[in-house]
Amino acid sequence: MTIYVGNLAFQATEEDLKEIFAEYGKVSRVSLPTDRETGRKRGFAFVEMEDDAKEDAAIAELDGAEWLGRELKVNKAKPRESSGASSRSRY
Repeated sequence: MTIYVGNLAFQATEEDLKEIFAEYGKVSRVSLPTDRETGRKRGFAFVEMEDDAKEDAAIAELDGAEWLGRELKVNKAKPRESSGASSRSRY
């Protein structure tokens, strides 16, 4: 399972996120997306942990918590929608 972490302060780093989530269990991966054109962080991240129960505990504890002056939005990441053709017709 992957955890979505939103409303991140732009100064947050992958190491910062590893440190915070490591309090709940072993972190296997952190992804902090950046804008393709500007290279700036986009204000959200994805965290993967090795144990689902510990991921659930991290989500329960960190969702709504204030960190670096921002109220975090933490939940299970939803699968990415395909970037294919829109379901709306263009007539």
